[in-house]
Amino acid sequence: MADKRDYYEVLGVAKDADDKTIKSAYRKLAKKYHPDTNPGDKEAEAKFKEASEAYAVLSDADKRRQYDQFGHAAFENGGGGAGAGGFDFGDMGDIFGDIFGGDIFGSMFGGGRSRNSNGPRRGADIRVNVRISFEESVTGTSKKIEVTLKDPCNSCHGSGAKAGTQPETCSHCHGSGQVVMQQQSMFGVIRNVQPCPDCHGTGKIIKDKCPDCHGTGYISSRKTIEVNIPAGIDNGQCVRIQGKGEPGTNGGQRGDLLVAVMIASSPDFERDGYNIFSDVKISYPTAVLGGEIKVKTVDGEVLYEVKPGTDSGTRVRLKGKGMPSVRNKAVRGDHYMTLIVEIPKKLNKEQQEALLAYDKVLTGEEKHPKKKGLFGK
Repeated sequence: MADKRDYYEVLGVAKDADDKTIKSAYRKLAKKYHPDTNPGDKEAEAKFKEASEAYAVLSDADKRRQYDQFGHAAFENGGGGAGAGGFDFGDMGDIFGDIFGGDIFGSMFGGGRSRNSNGPRRGADIRVNVRISFEESVTGTSKKIEVTLKDPCNSCHGSGAKAGTQPETCSHCHGSGQVVMQQQSMFGVIRNVQPCPDCHGTGKIIKDKCPDCHGTGYISSRKTIEVNIPAGIDNGQCVRIQGKGEPGTNGGQRGDLLVAVMIASSPDFERDGYNIFSDVKISYPTAVLGGEIKVKTVDGEVLYEVKPGTDSGTRVRLKGKGMPSVRNKAVRGDHYMTLIVEIPKKLNKEQQEALLAYDKVLTGEEKHPKKKGLFGK
């Protein structure tokens, strides 16, 4: 399979483009390459699909975060809107409808899935936040969170109808859950599918509502769920718990619970991807003569041998001492430390003499001075 083009390149926008810019760019491409305006043009159809795929990811905050972090690999093996198995254009009804109005995507490609059908529909995802420390993001952790979930009503068993009654077929849409209208647009006559205003897309009318759930078919309750947060997770990434979202309709599966992880900042480290950065102060004699120092890493303290004549601002790489990968525990980033030489502001007489002695050593006038410990290790 050929490599996919970068989604930002496809839409012709910068990587820091806002939602309005992304939507405007897609609107222009959609109009330019729309199959109705380019009948029989396979290249235009391919470009239209490519732009639609890019917009489907970049217009969704969660998918865009994953794409920025992992690229196209974020959606492989069924992980999102696009992947090795192809793009699901059934989901584009909502996106295209947001721009042009109505559910017209299916009519452009000869059918497709209608978002207003009264067939099985997956429930919405629920998103919650959880806060963890920087140290917990390194090792991984588990957190208990409270979330409001909906369970089928015990009285009506999810039907929404009062005990002894049943929902009736909607007479307006005849149970289809949708009404079809046609409208004139720049593309010609467009078939516009909308939810039935009487049954709100369910295809059913409940005349006698269940008194316990008020016709919704579900009872909400507060529940505690334990979330396993993997080592190496980055700030803003989500842990997905399947089947803990909103209930589906008409037999559709439940949505998922998305737990967005908020990581507290560290006084010692900064993170960029899987790499760690820190400043390490060393004494002036250590910078001049070299020596062993203790360095704090995310795994604890390690020993590092400073080379003689080290300049302040020197950056050193500690390989494999960064953050672990959430995808492969055997892979880790690196730790980059910047050595900052501490120079005393005030010196006593003995320290001044020692400093002069060091200077003579550096210029080759004398051998190594015998005085030690005047400026720290």
